[in-house]
Amino acid sequence: MTAQQTIEISAQAMAAVVDKQRLAYIAEGKVSAQTRIERLDRLITLVHDHKDDFVAAMSADFGHRSSHQTLMADVFSNLEVLKHTKKHLGKWMKNEKRKAPFPMSLFGAKARIEYQPKGVVGVLGTWNFPLTTVIGPLAGVIAAGNRAAVKCSEVTPKTAALMDTLFKKYFKEEEIASFLGGPETGAAFSALKLDHLIFTGATSIGRHVLSAAAANLTPVTLELGGKSPVIVSRSADLKEAAKRIMTGKVLNVGQVCLSPDYVFVPVELKDQLVAEMTAQVTEMFPTMVTNPDYSSVINSRHQQRLISYLDDAKSRGGDVREINPANEDFSQQKGTQKLPMTLVVDPTDDMLVMQEELFGPVLCIKSYQDVNETIAYINSAPRPLALYYFGDKNGAEVRTVLDKTTSGGVTINDVLVHVSCEDIPFGGIGPSGMGSYHGIEGFKTFSHARAVYTQTKINLQALGGMIPPYGEKCHKTLNGMIKK
Repeated sequence: MTAQQTIEISAQAMAAVVDKQRLAYIAEGKVSAQTRIERLDRLITLVHDHKDDFVAAMSADFGHRSSHQTLMADVFSNLEVLKHTKKHLGKWMKNEKRKAPFPMSLFGAKARIEYQPKGVVGVLGTWNFPLTTVIGPLAGVIAAGNRAAVKCSEVTPKTAALMDTLFKKYFKEEEIASFLGGPETGAAFSALKLDHLIFTGATSIGRHVLSAAAANLTPVTLELGGKSPVIVSRSADLKEAAKRIMTGKVLNVGQVCLSPDYVFVPVELKDQLVAEMTAQVTEMFPTMVTNPDYSSVINSRHQQRLISYLDDAKSRGGDVREINPANEDFSQQKGTQKLPMTLVVDPTDDMLVMQEELFGPVLCIKSYQDVNETIAYINSAPRPLALYYFGDKNGAEVRTVLDKTTSGGVTINDVLVHVSCEDIPFGGIGPSGMGSYHGIEGFKTFSHARAVYTQTKINLQALGGMIPPYGEKCHKTLNGMIKK
């Protein structure tokens, strides 16, 4: 089944399944740690035992996708997330003690938070990491004790069909329900009466998802993207910085929400950094067209989108440099949409490469004199999902960058890798996202923090005269309590 052949599912059919899940959730009552762990174990088995199937499906959907990158980014990463969740679940589920107000606390009043499931949580995955953008959120959804409804991306139909089959094999529909379909199904899914919805994808689509969910006041977590900048300091190891930037950039050939979009480098180091980047890509990929390690752009539409960005840069006098070590002819491909890694050096702001999220094997290099120029530029743009800094990790400059910019997350002296740390939240801010998940933050995002207060046996309000009819005793009590 191709993206053009997807069969749309009616909103009524999906709503009936969600209602069925909610009734099952209510009937189940308190969801034990044992039940949650057993469901997590089934997710682990689903991912692990079918890893080769996922590799094959994703490669078919992309035209070609590096098997090693799929194993790293869609299999290993998800198994680590699920295992981390299992390991810490018992601690996360414990009630959280809070302080009761004085003086009630002196007489035995207690306050606590109990984390309870929200109910039925919707997961809208996307195509660039079609397994990770579903399983990653599901770890927190299941850990929190919820039922889940999943809409897989129609852009990767073979992977979506495989996931649909496996969800039906390993889970009852009341536990995890999976829906296939195209944009119409996705729009209807966003408008379902869910207890929470998490969407991963483009900012433009995120606006539609948020709008559709608003009709039901459904809480929404949006994991979007944007143009993530890199600042290379004068204190950086230039060769190592180039290696790490380009290693991150070639992951899924830049089709990553966290992928670097543009790199700031001191003007006097620009030529050296470009040379180091070119050498690094050449070393990793002496050939590209038939190289199994070099992935394809997802489809011809996105390939043409990227080509149009580069054509626009060239038409405006841009310095566009292809890294094509074997001088291959990319027009002769069969079944793939590969593009060479391409650097656009000192682009102007009117170029599409500086206006649009790249999401492909294109990287802009911008020179600067003073680091404050980079801070001002970043602050003038929509807040990014990630910010990267290379240089002295303990220096004053990195502290200045951290204090004077805002982004979803930060990695210092590398790119992308903060997303792999399960003990810190992952999420954007503003146009790059709303809310966060991963680790305990995921558990809390998909839980309702229910406040529980137990009052003391002694009626302090009555003793203080603070119940009607009010009188002089109440007046004196209040005068004693109200202080500056």
